[in-house]
Amino acid sequence: MAALHADSWRRHYRGAFSDEFLDGDLQTERVAVWSERLRGFAGANPDRAGPDGTGPDGPSHTVVAEDGDELVGFVHTVFEADPRWGALIDNLHVAYAEKRRGIGSRLLTVTAQAALARGTGLYLWVLEQNSDARAFYEARGGKRVERALVPPPGGIGSRLNGAPFGLRYAWPDPAVLV
Repeated sequence: MAALHADSWRRHYRGAFSDEFLDGDLQTERVAVWSERLRGFAGANPDRAGPDGTGPDGPSHTVVAEDGDELVGFVHTVFEADPRWGALIDNLHVAYAEKRRGIGSRLLTVTAQAALARGTGLYLWVLEQNSDARAFYEARGGKRVERALVPPPGGIGSRLNGAPFGLRYAWPDPAVLV
């Protein structure tokens, strides 16, 4: 997951994130993030998992897409992330060579079903410069509802170039994704 996440950032976040950060040991940084996120899931550390198998920092949902034994995509959703917008799709990445095969759409559908089961809306943030991702979300019914400055990864300001903006896309009724 860390390798796919790092590759996606390098391909799509160039210009918003600093070259030094993207060209550095990004995969190790992402390994640390994913290790922490997945630490509490059932099977990884059952003593820290909640009753529904979610992590210790609140309910979350991670789904991977595989082709044989190869990871081709994943989505990570944090439920109850925002009282107005609902569940946050914190990450959705598809391997570059696997794009346009419906993997991202299927991952959105699975996440929407989980949000619907909890009776919540769904939203995400996308870099304003990422026109391909914006078109993808708009084609799937996402509505642009907000524009805001992007927080620096890990809270480290030098990881950004200038002051890039992100756009919030929302699905108040995630049923449109099912």
